[in-house]
Amino acid sequence: MKPGCRIFLPCNNAPFFVVPFPESSKFSVCSDFLFRARKLHTCSSRFSGFRNIFNNVQRSCSSRNRNCGRSGILLNTPCRDSGPHFVTCCAASNIRDLSTSVETHLNDKNFERIYVHGGLNAKPLAVEKIDLDSNATINEDVIKSGNLENGVPFERLDETKSVRAGKEESEVEKEAWRLLRNAIVTYCGSPVGTLAANDPNDKLPLNYDQVFIRDFVPSAFAFMLKGEGEIVRNFLLHTLQLQSWEKTVDCYSPGQGLMPASFKVRSVALDDNKFEEVLDPDFGESAIGRVAPVDSGLWWIILLRAYGKLTGDYALQERVDVQTGIKLILNLCLSDGFDMFPSLLVTDGSCMIDRRMGIHGHPLEIQALFYSALRCAREMLTSDDGSKTLVRAVSNRLSALSFHIREYYWVDLKKINEIYRYKTEEYSMEATNKFNIYPEQIPHWLMHWIPETGGYLIGNLQPAHMDFRFFTLGNLWSIVSSLGTPKQNEAILNLIEAKWDDLIGQMPLKICFPALESEEWQIITGSDPKNTPWSYHNGGSWPTLLWQFTLACMKMGRIELAKEAIALAEKRLQTDQWPEYYDTRNGKFIGKQARLYQTWSIAGYLTSKMLLDNPEMASVLFWEEDYDLLETCVCALSNSSRKKCSRRLAKSQILV
Repeated sequence: MKPGCRIFLPCNNAPFFVVPFPESSKFSVCSDFLFRARKLHTCSSRFSGFRNIFNNVQRSCSSRNRNCGRSGILLNTPCRDSGPHFVTCCAASNIRDLSTSVETHLNDKNFERIYVHGGLNAKPLAVEKIDLDSNATINEDVIKSGNLENGVPFERLDETKSVRAGKEESEVEKEAWRLLRNAIVTYCGSPVGTLAANDPNDKLPLNYDQVFIRDFVPSAFAFMLKGEGEIVRNFLLHTLQLQSWEKTVDCYSPGQGLMPASFKVRSVALDDNKFEEVLDPDFGESAIGRVAPVDSGLWWIILLRAYGKLTGDYALQERVDVQTGIKLILNLCLSDGFDMFPSLLVTDGSCMIDRRMGIHGHPLEIQALFYSALRCAREMLTSDDGSKTLVRAVSNRLSALSFHIREYYWVDLKKINEIYRYKTEEYSMEATNKFNIYPEQIPHWLMHWIPETGGYLIGNLQPAHMDFRFFTLGNLWSIVSSLGTPKQNEAILNLIEAKWDDLIGQMPLKICFPALESEEWQIITGSDPKNTPWSYHNGGSWPTLLWQFTLACMKMGRIELAKEAIALAEKRLQTDQWPEYYDTRNGKFIGKQARLYQTWSIAGYLTSKMLLDNPEMASVLFWEEDYDLLETCVCALSNSSRKKCSRRLAKSQILV
């Protein structure tokens, strides 16, 4: 890969910028360093020797404006508190000029050398010669205003406006906003996320004092709906920088493209009583069970699309580094393996339910997020020759995944009766019982629980195993992403309404139903003392699910359900100090080990309120049915005579 005619430097007390230089400038860049940092994402400058060269640009940023630094490629984002003798540089450039295309690198050896063999072996940037002339000057007024995007001013989101404009906020909302802002985490003076929980009385925060990708999503939606997009932009770019580090568990390196579960801002002591800030990520090597997060990368892609939709800043997703980050995640998720299902194979504890709960294999939550991330990526990938193969692979996977989930995960009274009469040990291409499900697996509670007008997507499907538990997040996100058919989506909300006391109760919403009890709890959870029946992940009630329930209800025109659920939560959340979760079958008690002032409980409530106040914004966050996907069958792409697809038979049932 040829070195570009730019040098990447930090902006003191600000994020990251790209400095354009004239074509006569010459310097070499070690390609292994291009998009990879040291083991810790640090704030340390190695370019102090060029202080005098950039005096003019440094003065442009002397105001230490947070908005200084809205554009550029994210590399190593240095920032020390050691004063002005370190280089401070703010500038912008046209991102498309940084490289001819990302896709060309994906198909050659240079890509592997840059993105695969980089990481810990990164070498410092070598600068041979820099010539600065009048062409490199930057408009100070533009810099100070923060209106920089691809080298030209762009229309910033008006951060003074709120979707609640014209409506007086209640006392509960005012307190929620105060708590959410108090949970903001800064890095080099810029906001980069929110703490998982911010209880001042908690003397043992464990990892709740970190910024989690999945936890920050409702916070990000709340800020963007409020008109404050800077923190979300910073979060997306900083977490992108943390992607694919050479983190290990017993000398095993995760696949390229893995996003961390969380990160923490730490201060590291230097010489002369000085400190530098570092971002220390956790890829699962410190988590319960040492499980890498599968959903982090999926949520990152979903949030990236939402950022563009809500702020209008589509230039962010068009950046070379962001496009490459998307492709790394897709390559990791779409890589070939032994699994023959289009659903994503994962381990137990790799998502929101991050402890042993018997969801290993192909849990619905991951499939719904996977489907959403694929649809987001297909929208955002730049259209050129280099990306055609990847876009085609994404479309094929979307087609196969939608058929697989709609046909095999769906249960209602009709489907249960069909399973009840299944024949087993069928060995043929025409088998009806393709996964060899034994009718005895149907639990007794299900036959009396499921309503006549409702249905849902089961929690998991594997050979000879169907997990009939109702998992709320997977079903809600299937509605939001149109993974389910319109008729199925309507039936899911019908079921929630019919079983309101079980799934909503006194505090919305049950994370799953029913809870594992007795010997089943002992065997499946390993007698987990935190996941006791009707607590935590095992049937606990999570207020953060409110915003996803609200979004699903708004999509299906069932706003009254969302309003009723929000009203229930509003009665108790403030009084109970915004707990992480609630216990008991109807969500009556605060969770026995629940953290108070849980940020995503606060953000979930705020996001729900603002979504209801602004249906136009809500409408850009969900997906409508894509009928083109249903017409594409990946089986038709193969000439194998062994493949006989059942889609034609199934279309009559699912295309309604």
